[in-house]
Amino acid sequence: MPETPSSLRIAVAQSTVRVDPTDADGLRASAAEVRGLMKEAAHHGARLVHFTEGALCFPSKVIMSELGPDEIGPSDWTKAEWAVLTEELDQIAKLSGELGIWTVLPSVHQLPEPARPHSSMYVVSDHGKIVSRYDERMLSTTKATWMYTAGDKPVTFEVDGYRFGLACGLDVLFAELFTEYDRLEVDGVLVSYASTGVDRNEHIGVQARGHAVSNTYWVSLAVPASPGAGINSGISDPTGTWTAEGPADSTPGIALTDLHRAELIQVGRDFRRKTRDRINS
Repeated sequence: MPETPSSLRIAVAQSTVRVDPTDADGLRASAAEVRGLMKEAAHHGARLVHFTEGALCFPSKVIMSELGPDEIGPSDWTKAEWAVLTEELDQIAKLSGELGIWTVLPSVHQLPEPARPHSSMYVVSDHGKIVSRYDERMLSTTKATWMYTAGDKPVTFEVDGYRFGLACGLDVLFAELFTEYDRLEVDGVLVSYASTGVDRNEHIGVQARGHAVSNTYWVSLAVPASPGAGINSGISDPTGTWTAEGPADSTPGIALTDLHRAELIQVGRDFRRKTRDRINS
């Protein structure tokens, strides 16, 4: 087996989030921005680039409601431009292969009718193939009632010997999901989070950093480019310290860091395992 490199350069993006999956031009514009940020990340030597929830689209409950726009009800997913979403995802995957970079891209994942879709994160390899998919588990009341089907399992994948877990949306609020990834011995968790109509989301960054220090692993938090939201994308090391942050003016851009296996990661993991074994014995 090839030797694991001493560090792995990763990029986290903050990008424009649009809310109308019926708008083909808007979907194409989002995908074009994603591809531009992928090229920037690859230019700076990143092996992996991580995008926010809603990177292609963050569907609005008002737009999707079959009773809307004045009343919220079950989402009518037949209105979505599924063919455009599929086409743009394919183009992004192809570019990953051309650039030789891994891409973690959230999008809506269509299921056979009458099932509602998943709110998902696609993992695209540096060979341009979709190799895994994570489906958000801890759905909000709106998402669970009107919009999506919940996922039911953690997902991990490896890049150059480094193992990552995935979390999306309100997953970030639930410590047990991050403890689960600790037990799966990940080096880091990639968290994609978006919200619309809610300002002042500083607490989400606090949550992400708290999970990093509690589990002594890296956490990448990808959020929208959204002035006024009170939060930017960033990467926390296992001490809960931001090592990279997206543009401070909340414009689209990337932040990069060199992830490495600090001694703290394994020391903390061994301590937690031994303590749990002792308490539960």
